[in-house]
Amino acid sequence: MAKALAALFAGKHEVVHLREKFGPAVKDTEWIGALNAEGHWVIISGDRRIAKNKAEQQAFKSSKLVGFFLASGLQKAKLTKQMERLMALWETIETQADLVGGGAMFEIPMKSSKLNQI
Repeated sequence: MAKALAALFAGKHEVVHLREKFGPAVKDTEWIGALNAEGHWVIISGDRRIAKNKAEQQAFKSSKLVGFFLASGLQKAKLTKQMERLMALWETIETQADLVGGGAMFEIPMKSSKLNQI
């Protein structure tokens, strides 16, 4: 998904897969800290544990990052469905990312056009 988004938004957004930037064994608190040090990043992820695990949630909420997490049903859906939802909500995601401060977290829903704050 990251490569497709990178190609689609080349020149407008830098899209990088987490493993490409940090390798496969990086811990969530490590990459959250590293990206926070770099500045304003917007995260799109299917890893809802970040919003549920206390240490990871605290690290994220105290960072400059803004997160958009696939809803449980969407995370289990086919890649084409995930891309369909991202494209349908892309302008909303961009707008929301610009409006909120760091540490904000949102759920990308399976059907609704409204992002839910986590």
